[in-house]
Amino acid sequence: MTSTNNAAFSDALYDALRGRHTISPLVEQQASLTIDDAYAISLGFLQRRTADGERVVGKKIGVTSKAVQDMLGVHQPDFGFLTDWMHVEGDIDVDAKALIAPRAEAEIAFILKDRLNGPGVTPADVIAATEAIAPCFEIVDSRIKDWKISIVDTVADNASCGVFVLGEARADPRAHDLPNLHVTVTKNGAPLSEGYGHAVQGDPAMAVAWLANTLGAYGVTLEAGDVILSGSVVPLEPAAKGDRFEMTLHGIGTCTANFI
Repeated sequence: MTSTNNAAFSDALYDALRGRHTISPLVEQQASLTIDDAYAISLGFLQRRTADGERVVGKKIGVTSKAVQDMLGVHQPDFGFLTDWMHVEGDIDVDAKALIAPRAEAEIAFILKDRLNGPGVTPADVIAATEAIAPCFEIVDSRIKDWKISIVDTVADNASCGVFVLGEARADPRAHDLPNLHVTVTKNGAPLSEGYGHAVQGDPAMAVAWLANTLGAYGVTLEAGDVILSGSVVPLEPAAKGDRFEMTLHGIGTCTANFI
């Protein structure tokens, strides 16, 4: 694949984000696309956004749990970038954030105090580099028509990321058994789902280590101060204006995603 093709796909995804529309799956447009191509497209997509003034504030891991993999038909993790524009404090304005077909997923966020540069990063290294963990909602969204994504499509589309919300609670990861952290979620006041930290590659810290090592191969580092979303511990749930999701990260705190 040529750099010209990479740039064309990056531009198409950027235009879809800003114009709030979808495009056909990239693998339908060019069947020969590889995951390396997809990451190159993703970086080009990000460069268009940072040229607009967005600033990278973290990274996200996607498709980490079996429930999400089965739902999307994608069977390996991916990663994307978080920007300050994607960080929502308060209600989520669906129109202002140009969300197309959002889905809410409850996650455990890691806030780093030290950089992590793969390869060779272990879960213990992740814990040592983490200032705090926090309850979080990632609102995933897809610029690919009808969510018909392959791993190449979601990687290229910044891991299908829309926006994210952090709860106010912060906790020392060394004080908790991360694989057994319990998460419960309600939608519009009714119980929706529950899960445990081990749904994310057996241990959320393992997922972050995977991210650091995978990014290292592309010359990207997890930086001090980064927010890292470790992946959903429950199935994704479609969201629309008027919906209110609440998650409880038991023993730590809560997070709310209110769509307006």
